[in-house]
Amino acid sequence: MTQKELNIGDTAPAFTLPRDGGEQVSLNDYAGQAVVLYFYPRDDTPGCTKEAIGFTEMAAEFAAANTVVIGASKDSVKKHDKFREKHSLGVVLVSDEESDLCETYGVWVEKNMYGKTYLGIERATFLIGPDGKIAQIWRKVKVPGHVEAVLEAARALDAA
Repeated sequence: MTQKELNIGDTAPAFTLPRDGGEQVSLNDYAGQAVVLYFYPRDDTPGCTKEAIGFTEMAAEFAAANTVVIGASKDSVKKHDKFREKHSLGVVLVSDEESDLCETYGVWVEKNMYGKTYLGIERATFLIGPDGKIAQIWRKVKVPGHVEAVLEAARALDAA
């Protein structure tokens, strides 16, 4: 599985995936808007919950910066629906059960825990400009302060 790593300035790979609520969502649906595409390991785990709630709490600020927020994991639509309902989430959650999106964006990586190696999702965020190009990339994200940093970048992009 060799792939070119995505870089700032690259055209963001297009996608169409099922989302919470059972509909489909496409990157093209948001042409002319900035998109925050954040990848997270699993629904309803502490860090992932904190991150999703953070993006939800700042939803109005992202909207004011002409930016939509989409969370992506390999969880099923059904799990996304439960996660969204349990925590009153206000972000779009896409289901990448086949991990095509994760692989395309280079976040399906080898991880190591307690000496055991396995494949999993690297917590990462991509800010895609209204022109469809990647404006910013955060890899190996630590949740505290992350949403604020992404919002600041989205605002700077909107002001440009």
